[in-house]
Amino acid sequence: MLSNELRQTLQKGLHDVKSDWTVPASIINDPEVHDVERERVFGHAWVFLAHESEIPERGDYVVRYISEDQFIVCRDEDGEIRGHLNACRHRGMQVCRAEMGNASHFRCPYHGWTYSNTGSLVGVPAGKDAYGNQLKKSDWNLRPMPNLATYKGLIFGSLDPNADSLEDYLGDMKFYLDIVLDRSDAGLQVVGAPQRWVVDANWKLGADNFVGDAYHTLMTHRSMVELGLAPPDPQFALYGEHVHTEHGHGLGIIGPPPGMPLPEFMGMPENIVEELGRRLTPEQVEIFRPNAFIHGTVFPNLSIGNFLMARDHLSPPSPFLTLRLWHPLGPDKMEVMSFFLVEKEAPDWFKDESYKAYLHTFGISGAFEQDDAENWRSITRVLGGQFAKTGELNYQMGRGVHEPDPNWPGPGEAYPMDYAEANQRNFLEYWMQLMLADTPLHAGNSNGNGKVETSAPAAPKTPAKAEA
Repeated sequence: MLSNELRQTLQKGLHDVKSDWTVPASIINDPEVHDVERERVFGHAWVFLAHESEIPERGDYVVRYISEDQFIVCRDEDGEIRGHLNACRHRGMQVCRAEMGNASHFRCPYHGWTYSNTGSLVGVPAGKDAYGNQLKKSDWNLRPMPNLATYKGLIFGSLDPNADSLEDYLGDMKFYLDIVLDRSDAGLQVVGAPQRWVVDANWKLGADNFVGDAYHTLMTHRSMVELGLAPPDPQFALYGEHVHTEHGHGLGIIGPPPGMPLPEFMGMPENIVEELGRRLTPEQVEIFRPNAFIHGTVFPNLSIGNFLMARDHLSPPSPFLTLRLWHPLGPDKMEVMSFFLVEKEAPDWFKDESYKAYLHTFGISGAFEQDDAENWRSITRVLGGQFAKTGELNYQMGRGVHEPDPNWPGPGEAYPMDYAEANQRNFLEYWMQLMLADTPLHAGNSNGNGKVETSAPAAPKTPAKAEA
């Protein structure tokens, strides 16, 4: 439940973000805000869990999180993608103690209740002596994810059994996701396990940064310009389009600075360029052709970075694709999960160059990553102060400067410069609407069985390991 004080703060914030273009500073580091958003934001939104390529074969699984709830995301023996709460129905013990692996069954280490990877309870020790064979196992299966669905290889879950469909939730953002996710016939693959690290910062700062903050590159990443890891114009992120859609989603699409030649389609390999020309619409091709950087956020906490960057000052730039999950651990702490993806059909030399560019710039020890994390830590620390919480944050960039771009070929509301904060206002407006809503903001459409709505093609039949 919202306290009266927080309700008033959010009501004023919702008014101000639309009229004065300001936001209450207290939303960044406040325990009550964190408690409410666990229920009202993460309890209802669609949250990214995994990529299908992480669980390609029967029995493969990963453990992933929606706020504090952890789920086993797996491919069962029929090739179906499922999501189960990682808690034994007897006493709530974790039944899967590893973060990833392959298993046909999961056995609770506390009392030995055993579940198949479909979630069915199949074994209870001393069932005759302890329960007189009266325990109805089908009543005590693992609890399924209330809603599970995929879009172009991305697996999402929602804790809301009446959530709108994932397709409706993504809405016009699908047009832009396809530019990144649907460029080749074979699709994308996640390479290796995601890199993970904990930052003493609020999760919304990562989402805010990627959804629309091109402005910070001028100062935060200026050293990257001086080192030759970014375009030589410090305002390189100015030259782009700033776009947002419904449900808080948004992105920036940045081309090269004036007079600076760059390869079309980020210099993707010829075979991928040929395929994307067939798969994307003419409007999507027109948008992607001159592109050098795409940054965006799918509300609430999935961010996308498709960047053309050099791994060092001696190397030519190479494109790479990373997904970021900002997993909240508290009002002042988050775990960052960073995924590297590449087209399965890309040549080996390209995969290697792309991966190195990712590691050197946006990997866990990448130069750009360290710049951003230090800012977010400092912001969170400062705004946790009692007096600091009474202030407001300025989101007025573009006010009286930008008008929507009538010539933009894609959907959503677009502005012809990426130095703007319309995307952040759109993100925070939707966040505050969810925080204030005493009932969920949707019509409802549950699959309710912990199985993915649109199943991936069945994986090749391979033996699964016994248990995890």
